[in-house]
Parts: sequence; structure tokens; C-alpha cells
Amino acid sequence: MPPSRTLAPWAEIVPGVGPTTVDALLVMPDDGWRYEVVEGVLVRVAGSGKQATTIGGNIYFALRSFVRPRRLGVPTPADGVYKFAGAETGLLPDAGFYAAARDALITDPTKPIPFAPDLAAEVASPDQTALDMAAKAQRYLRGGTRLVWVLWPDHQEVDVWHPSDLRPRYQDMRPSATLGLGAALDGEDVVPGFSLSVADAFADPL
Repeated sequence: MPPSRTLAPWAEIVPGVGPTTVDALLVMPDDGWRYEVVEGVLVRVAGSGKQATTIGGNIYFALRSFVRPRRLGVPTPADGVYKFAGAETGLLPDAGFYAAARDALITDPTKPIPFAPDLAAEVASPDQTALDMAAKAQRYLRGGTRLVWVLWPDHQEVDVWHPSDLRPRYQDMRPSATLGLGAALDGEDVVPGFSLSVADAFADPL
């Protein structure tokens, strides 16, 4: 089994690169790839097209419009780098959020955000499977993320993951719920009061 299938099933390991720090993600080339670091290993996925970019943007702007006037925290767009505690791991959710109380932990705003997001939204690409994205959701949850949304553009459904869904690696991994177009994303106690219909998350603005 290729190493990327066990380390980061949602991505591929960049060949010919040695151990990599999360800080290095801030100076990666703009070459059409999106890079992450998992346990010191540089991995990559193809850049996003209009569909995934729009969906991630819909969530980011909905979060920003809600949390900013209430000073609940900070939403981040797709280039926000979160550095997890422990192993050298840094992920870039398509949309992220961290609570206002954690902002004081950021001592250098030019560096990656030094903790996992409280909320992570990931838009699955056509070549990413349910097992791939389950592994990524579990990676977030193990890092301390409290709520993960995995969005599936082809099915227009959203998998919702919580810390209670954590399982030992390689065991069956299932989300708490899968939401369809008639449902709404709920910020729960992570973004209290926030709600966004699944239909609006997938909506094309044109």
C-alpha cells in the first residue's frame, strides 16, 4: 500500500522531498497544487476549480458575516494554515474557524495558526473517496477540532463529524450525520447561533 494511503489518504506524498515543517507551507510555490504537511511529510492535492472554490467561499463568507459583528472568533479562507500540536502537521481547510478566546495564543501573526481549527470545512474533490475524507476528518478531530463538515458537491450532501466519532486508525469510520439539501449546517456550541442551509452552501452565485 502506498505510504500516502495510510498517512494522508486524501492526498499524495510529494516525491523527493525530505522532512518538512509546517512553516514551509507559507512559502510553497503557486504551481497549481495545494500543499499540507502530515507528520513532517509534504503532501499535495490538485488545486480547486470554480465549484469547490465557490462552496468553500460560501461557507467562509457566511461564517464571517455571522461571527464578525458578534466577535465570536475568526473565520479563515482556504489559504489559512493551521499547525496542530505534537507531530509536525499542518492542514488548510477550505473554510475554518477558531474561537475568539484562542486568538491570544497567536504570538506571531506571520506564522501558521498554532492550533487546530475549532471548525473545519472540507470540500471533497471528484477523486477523493468517503474513506479518504473520513481519514482527514479523523485527523482534524485527533488534533482537537470540535466540528468538521465534509461537503460532497456531486451528491450535494454534507457529512458532519464530532469528537465522539473518533475511532482507532483503520477501524470503521462514520460521521455523526449526513445532511441533504433540505437540512442546515448548525454551528452547535462551536459557533453558537450559526446556521446555513445546505442548499446555500452549494449555491452558485450566478
